[in-house]
Parts: sequence; structure tokens; C-alpha cells
Amino acid sequence: MPDDLLIRNAMLLDGSGAPPFAGDVAIRGGRIMAIGILKGREATTVIDADGRYLAPGFIDVHTHDDTNVIRTPDMLPKLSQGVTTVVVGNCGISASPVSLASEVPDPMNLLGRAEDFRYPSFATYAEAVDKAVPSVNVAALVGHTSLRSQVMDDFARPAQASEIAAMERLLRRALDEGALGLSSGLAYRNAFHAPTAEMAPLVAAVGEAGGIYTTHLRDEFAGLPGAMDEAFATARHGRVPLVISHLKCAGAGNWGGAPHALKKLEDAARHQRAHCDCYPYTAGSSTLDLGQVSDEIEITITWSEPHPEQARRPLTAIAEEWKLSLLETAERLQPAGAVYHNMSEDDMRRVLAHPLSMVGSDGLPNDPHPHPRLWGAFPRVLAHYSRDLALMPLAEAVRKMTGLSAANFGLTDRGVIREGAYADLTLFNLETLEDTADYATPIAPAQGIELVVVNGTIAYRQGAATGERAGRMLRRTRRIPNTLTQNSKEESQ
Repeated sequence: MPDDLLIRNAMLLDGSGAPPFAGDVAIRGGRIMAIGILKGREATTVIDADGRYLAPGFIDVHTHDDTNVIRTPDMLPKLSQGVTTVVVGNCGISASPVSLASEVPDPMNLLGRAEDFRYPSFATYAEAVDKAVPSVNVAALVGHTSLRSQVMDDFARPAQASEIAAMERLLRRALDEGALGLSSGLAYRNAFHAPTAEMAPLVAAVGEAGGIYTTHLRDEFAGLPGAMDEAFATARHGRVPLVISHLKCAGAGNWGGAPHALKKLEDAARHQRAHCDCYPYTAGSSTLDLGQVSDEIEITITWSEPHPEQARRPLTAIAEEWKLSLLETAERLQPAGAVYHNMSEDDMRRVLAHPLSMVGSDGLPNDPHPHPRLWGAFPRVLAHYSRDLALMPLAEAVRKMTGLSAANFGLTDRGVIREGAYADLTLFNLETLEDTADYATPIAPAQGIELVVVNGTIAYRQGAATGERAGRMLRRTRRIPNTLTQNSKEESQ
């Protein structure tokens, strides 16, 4: 029987961090059937890689694509950079289990409008993803703020015991229906008042189910050390693996803090399973947060509901025009979104290169003028930081976006090139690979991604989507390991 697809003459990066090796890959029925020098093998479609690199499809562990995988299932911003799986529901905000009748609480508005939140159970969300058949695979977390939105009428306080119990029931049901775990966004005003006493039983429920806990820390600025300690303690109490979302030392006064933060992460990882994710840029992007308004950094407005004409303008320029203070200007613009240039390059590089970190884009697909990470994060790591700056070997960069990610999020048979694994693959030309999106022109596909295969189907080829969508909803079917490791590289092997 001929194979469905045969990729010949590739340099294979298997996702483990091992050096690349020459070989062919045969695919049938959506899975990898054989690897090696496959002479005499026949296939319906044969592609000559001509010595280019073939890696597992990239796994974006930090996305806000929750509603987009349904509304815009072509998912070109991710597909065009070699991503074959997205993890949604980060930073405490998820599309399910949620139904909203009125205004969308901040920052849930990053995911869409009230009519986009129509999934009262995780099962209904998963079914909608299945029906949409997106071009990429989807795995989902449940957001803590989203749970709050279903049981609380006032976010500016801790949840009462009855409300915590109601959130726990929603969460346990979602975990039973295949959710990966729980995420929190404790820095945001609609979750900031949630104390440890509110988080602990929810995280413990995740631990009992064998899920994962990811957190946008309560403080990424001067209070970063304490916020990290809080996250470690909560996860340790719940016996659950922890991922710190987009670990950073934000604010000019905190630049240079990465070595200390990474030492804390290393120390914690000796006693519990702990990792982080990182995007390869020194600016963040989210809703416009009054607490981050400062004249120490550049802030660019990306959207504003009351003043859409001010999008793509610096906050300082708008303030000068309106003859208001920065804070007064920000208040007048809300609700709004912004890009914050609040990190140092050296800190970001240290986090990105650390063996406990994974790559996540944190892109905002509903932003009319998005941060360039939405379209360029993964090629930027490979081309700029690995190839050009030699920050890490190419195989290690690929491990951070494939094998390590799949292991940490319990994505069985994903993130690796081996016989029997799902055929999620990305072929790229390292010589021409380049992220073309920047802050001025953020909507721009990368160059050098030559082929993207999702579940054995060619979804992207030579700079264009094929229109063949084969993504799947990846429901959690096993416990995510919560064992300790001294060498994170072992986890992807």
C-alpha cells in the first residue's frame, strides 16, 4: 500500500533537542509510518525537501485564539509561521464555560464580543471547534476570570465560599470533558482580588484531575519575586504542574532582574514541576491598564472603543493633543488596547534561552493593529535568535516549541518526529526564514516556511494555505505528569 505523503531528503529535527539528521518521512492515515532513508517507498504525494529542515509542527502554548479557531478557522497567522497546534484559554480568560448576556468583562473582551461567548460548557465549545474544522489543532484551558464571570456580580472582592464551590463545579465538569487545566490572570483588575484561598481549591481540583495550572502572575513588575512564590506555593499545594505565562521583568526599574527570576524558577523546579513560556519581543500587549501607564516606557494605543481614531498612536501624543495627563488620557480612551515597550532585550534573551522555557506567541488575533508576535514569533526565534545571534542551537530552539511543549501540556504523540506520532510537520528553509511582521506593519506572513502538514494533510505550501483543513480538538485523555526532573530535556524524549 502506498503512503499518502513522502517527504524525502530532509534534515530532521525530531523535537528532542538532538542534532539534526538526514532522512525521509513517510506518512499514512495522519501518522508517521516510517523514518529513515526510505528507498523504493511509494506515495501518492512525494515532496523533495532538498536538504531543508523538517521539524515537528510548532506548538503555540500561549494563545488567545479561543473564538478565532471557530470564527476564522483558516488560522493563517499561525499556520503561516509553522504552528500546527494552539493552546487557548490563557491568562484567566477562555471562551468556555461561558455565556454572557451583556458587557464582556476586561480582559475577556480580548477574545471577542458578548455574542462570541456562547459556550456554557466545555463540551459545547469542543463540539464547535470540531464542527469548524480549523486548520490547526486546538487544546484548551479554562480561565479563572471566565469562571468568575459566571458566578460573581462583583469582581472587586474575593469570591465567597458558595461562589468558589460553583466555580469548582464548572471547572471539574470542564476537566472531565477534556480541558487541559486552569489558567489565571491575577494581574488583571477582575481577578486581582482573588486571594490564595480562592485559587487553592480550584488548583487542587486540577491536580486531582491530572491537569495543568498556568498563570499570568499577580505582579510582573517590582512584586515579581513574591508573585512567583505565590504561584509556586499554589501549584505545590494543588500537586499540579505549573507554567508561568510570559515570564518577564516588566518596567524600567526592574530591568536586569531575569537572573534572579530564573534562579527562583530553577529552585522551585527542584521540588515541583515548573516551567515558563516566553515570546521573543521586548514589548507586551493587552488591554489598556491604568496601572501600567507611565512616562518611563513607550505605550502605543492599538484600539479604543470610544476613540477608534486614536489607534496606532503613542499615548504621549494623544495626551499632548488633548492637553491631559497620561493617566487622564488613558481613562478617556478606555476600553482600549495597548502595546507596552516595558522589557529589556537582555532579560528577554535570558528567559528565552533558559532550558525551562517554552515559546508562546501571546498574539491577540482580534486586535485591529496587533503586536507583531501574532504573525512572527516562531520564525523570529529560529531565524533571529538561533541562526543570526546564536542564542541557542537550532535543535534546542525547536525543542522549546515542540517536544517540551507537548510533554508539559500532555499532548500525546505531538511535538515529535517518530514512528507512530501524528504527522504534524513544518518544513522550513533556514537561509530564507524571516519574520516580516513589525510594529509598523504587524500583519505580515513570515518568509521561509515552505510546507505545513497537520494530521497528515498539507495545510500550507510555498507561502499560501491550501484550503485543506485537518485540525482537531485535542481533549485531555490522560494525566499530565507531575514528576520532578533535574534536566528538562529528558521530558521531551
